[in-house]
Amino acid sequence: MRALLAALLATTALPSLGLPAFADTITATSQITSVTVYPQGAKVTREVRFDSPSAGAHELLIADLPAGTQAGLLQLAGADGISTGAFSLREDRLPPRSDDLTPEQQAAKANVEAAESAMRAAVAAVETGNARVQAANARAGYLASISGQPPEGATAETLREIAKVIGDETLAAAEEAAAARAALWPVQKALEEAQKALAEAQAALAALPSRDQDYTTLAVSFETEAAGPKTITVTHYIDQAGWRPVYDLYLSRKDGAALTIDRSVLVSQFSGEDWSGVALTLSSSRPSEQAAPSVLWPWQRWIEKEQPPAVDMARGSGTAAEMDMLPSPTTVAEAAPINANMTVEGDTVVYHYPRKVDVADGVEDLRLGLDQLQAEPEIIAVAVPSRDRSAFVMAEFTNTTGEPLLPGEALLYREGVLVGGTQLGLIAAGTEAEIAFGALDSIVLSRDMPQRDQGQSGVFTTSNQLNETAILRVENRGTDSWPLRVIDQIPYSEQQDLTVKTAITPAPSLTDIDGQRGIIGWEFELAAGGKEEISLGYTLSWPEGMVLR
Repeated sequence: MRALLAALLATTALPSLGLPAFADTITATSQITSVTVYPQGAKVTREVRFDSPSAGAHELLIADLPAGTQAGLLQLAGADGISTGAFSLREDRLPPRSDDLTPEQQAAKANVEAAESAMRAAVAAVETGNARVQAANARAGYLASISGQPPEGATAETLREIAKVIGDETLAAAEEAAAARAALWPVQKALEEAQKALAEAQAALAALPSRDQDYTTLAVSFETEAAGPKTITVTHYIDQAGWRPVYDLYLSRKDGAALTIDRSVLVSQFSGEDWSGVALTLSSSRPSEQAAPSVLWPWQRWIEKEQPPAVDMARGSGTAAEMDMLPSPTTVAEAAPINANMTVEGDTVVYHYPRKVDVADGVEDLRLGLDQLQAEPEIIAVAVPSRDRSAFVMAEFTNTTGEPLLPGEALLYREGVLVGGTQLGLIAAGTEAEIAFGALDSIVLSRDMPQRDQGQSGVFTTSNQLNETAILRVENRGTDSWPLRVIDQIPYSEQQDLTVKTAITPAPSLTDIDGQRGIIGWEFELAAGGKEEISLGYTLSWPEGMVLR
């Protein structure tokens, strides 16, 4: 009676603990169906299909999740009348997994077995050939070793018969050995081919996706309304994956200016398992990075009485006379810091890859093509004679694709020829961009300072005045005309006492380029074989007693 009461109490206590009563335990495996890859990390969605033996509460053991899966980042969704309850990850006392082969693996394994059978047959044929050669050589060796006295009473005819038999047998053995060797060569060649075929079949089998042996099990309690086939979807996140865009940019002036942008992505994953035949989505969202704005703390400022400056004890006691003897401090203007700020415009960009893909574990930079975009650029040659000896091709265009071009590596092609590479920055939809496409060696540049009577090279100075003149020359030695932009600089002043006068011929068509004071430019068409010359002079004047910096 006491034992029966204890059993009844144990039975009725199970529901209060949140545990299913009399639950069946079902073991199943999952299949990865889709993956969303972020610049850092990925969301993996997998389906678990199994048969429920009956309605009611059961426990499901999903025995193939990769090691390192975090329970806090798991999401479960049931279909077909399933409601999921508590779940947990188990890394020990794991149930055994069935290692069923995929159809591709079964076919590859059959190829390996066929290649092994063919190699065994080839080895047997070679061994048989070698045995025939050895047997023929042994016969010939035995015949050659026969010696001794002729038989008693042997006549000359008998001796001739004996010698003929030995000679015939020796010849037959040598011919048999030669024939066996000749037959051995194609057999050896067949063995080499069989070994090569076996190695290729084994490599093909090894290259197929396989499940990692380091795994964990997800235990899920669920309830179902009826028996039959069921499906549960598991979503989890991993850190060991990522993607980045890569571009091939093709610029051409033939048949009109054109810029073709071939977009691809490089995908990497080290999750511990292969992704086979999955629907791939690439998202520019960064869930692993900062999601909230930074926090500012109160900034208290205060004032206090000014303290006399400290005096170096090694130089004096700090009296007024001694202080007057100290050298006056020199104030040096520091360059303003250069701060780089990056702004991302628009919503999250998401790409759905149009085909199922295979991404094996350990794959780094698997390249997948996305699409091809077109732009209508303005192509010009930009010349900076003070720094360069040739012009450079620049393509200026507006991003009219309706979506941003994300930062990434880019290879540059001009008229189909690779001319270099660059790091493409973010180009938001509707914004203008400028991309350099390498040197244009046919346009030659120079910047010279003409000689003056004083023997100085282009510079004449006094105590309060500086004169400088430079001659800029550009020459088109190619067969095509080019729209050219020549860029140079003149000094500028923000002080009333420091004046700047210029003498520039021809006058610049661009001033303060990109908001930079003193940066000037000229734009014109430079015909094939054409030359242009620009005189750039300026005079700086300042009061006596002042020093030019």
